[in-house]
This record gives sequence, structure tokens and C-alpha cells, in this order.
Amino acid sequence: MDIEQRQAELIDHFVKQASTQKGSALGPVVVEATSQPSLFAFSEILAVPNVAELEGTENSAYLDVLRLFAHGIWSDYKSNAGHLPRLVPDQVLKLKQLTVLTLAETNKVLPYDQLMQELDVSNVRELEDFLINECMYAGIVRGKLDQLRRCFEVQFAAGRDLRPGQLGSMIQTLSNWLSTSDNLLVSIQEKIKWADTMNESDKKHRKDVEDRVEEVKKSLSHKNHSNTEICWSMCLTYIVAEVTHCKQADVDFRGHEEIYSEPGGVMDYEEDRSRPKRRRHPMS
Repeated sequence: MDIEQRQAELIDHFVKQASTQKGSALGPVVVEATSQPSLFAFSEILAVPNVAELEGTENSAYLDVLRLFAHGIWSDYKSNAGHLPRLVPDQVLKLKQLTVLTLAETNKVLPYDQLMQELDVSNVRELEDFLINECMYAGIVRGKLDQLRRCFEVQFAAGRDLRPGQLGSMIQTLSNWLSTSDNLLVSIQEKIKWADTMNESDKKHRKDVEDRVEEVKKSLSHKNHSNTEICWSMCLTYIVAEVTHCKQADVDFRGHEEIYSEPGGVMDYEEDRSRPKRRRHPMS
């Protein structure tokens, strides 16, 4: 069973439990949910009316704990430990896992020193064991441990609950991505259309040259030896014309590439032009 399906089942389970409890009876439900090894999303539980009613009551600490696990990190707990219930070891582990997820949202390279400070880890070996055993094996992150550079390179990180005010920025990011994708699609379509046009033009020109060559061949079969040099001269004229056309098409193609390609493509073209030309030998 994948992590998403397992989470969906756990969320449904705890939402049903929270819906049947009130007041202090919600305490054990919150502790169990925030200790569950396979659960990393809590917004649905926070949205249960019975949980929201804890606000401003003597049991509001349970609501604060649930909010901490939905949006906070380990340093947030340390800053407010005096106002929150003491966490059990499974909750501590879960909150540190969520801390790694939060850091991985905005940084794809996490220095060991930053991680050790955020997670209260004393040495590199303990940190790497935590990242491997409690994060990567759990399926919430994937990445590479770079011992030489003393950092964790993030390749994938599971998402957390959206924090208040975060939805607007996410919508804006997606809108920008959509606009960029539309512009790229238009450029690709224009390039395909240009390539099709050039291909048809080249086919037509090649057909014309082949027809002319066939005419010369027929002439050769009917002419005497004295006219052979004239016929060969005509052939050479058509061949030179074909070569000139191909060179011009290549220049047009490279010029079109400079419009759509990255600057690196222009550098390749310049390097190609700087290569020494082959020495031509006169034809006898």
C-alpha cells in the first residue's frame, strides 16, 4: 500500500474519531494522530467542528498541538514548550520528520550544520542515520547524502498541510507556470511549421535538380563525343547550383535556430565556422 493511500485511510479514521468526541476526550485522539508513523497531514482533523470548538477553552492546548503538527517545526515547539503538553517520543520523532519536510520545501540543498541545529542532533552520524532511517525509508523524502560537502541534496519531498495565506502564493506560482508553458508551446508550434515548410521546399528543389540531370543524361545518349564536354559542363553547373542551395538552406536553418535556441547553440555554430576548410583540388 502506498503512502498516499495509507494516509487517506488514517485521516478518515481520525476524522471519524474526532467527530464523536468533545472537550478533554479529544486529547487522546490528538496524541494518537500526531504519533501515528504513517500520518503527516492534519488539516482535515483540524477542520472537524468538535476540534475547532476547543479554541479558548481549558482544553485549547490540544488544538495548539494539532496546529503545531500541521504547520510548525521542532523549533516552534521548543519556543512554546511551556504552553504545550509534553510530547511523547513518537510525537518528537514525527515533529522532527515534519521539520525536514518544511526545510526541503524551499531549499534543495540542506547543509548538515543547519539540519543538526534545527533537529537538535549532536553529530553527523546521528543526522545521517535519522535522514536515512526515519525520512528516506519512511518515503517522505528522497535525496543524496554528500559527506564531502556536508549536505543533503533533496530530490523529492512530500507536501505538508498548507499554512494560512499560502494558498494565494501557490495559485500565483501555478498561473505563472501555465503562462510560461503556453508561450513555449507557441514557440514549438512555430518551429515545427517552419521546419515543415523548409522540408517541402527542399524536396521540390531536389526533384527539379533530379529532373534536369535526367535530361542531361538523355542528351548524352544522343550526342556525339564532341559535345560530351558541353554536357558535362552542364552537369557541373547543376551540381554547383545544388551545393549552393544546400549551403544557403543550412545558413537559413542555423539563423532560425538562433531565434529559438539557447545561446549555447550559437556558440556551436561559431565553433563550426572556425574549423579549417578542406583544400579543394581542381577537376581535370
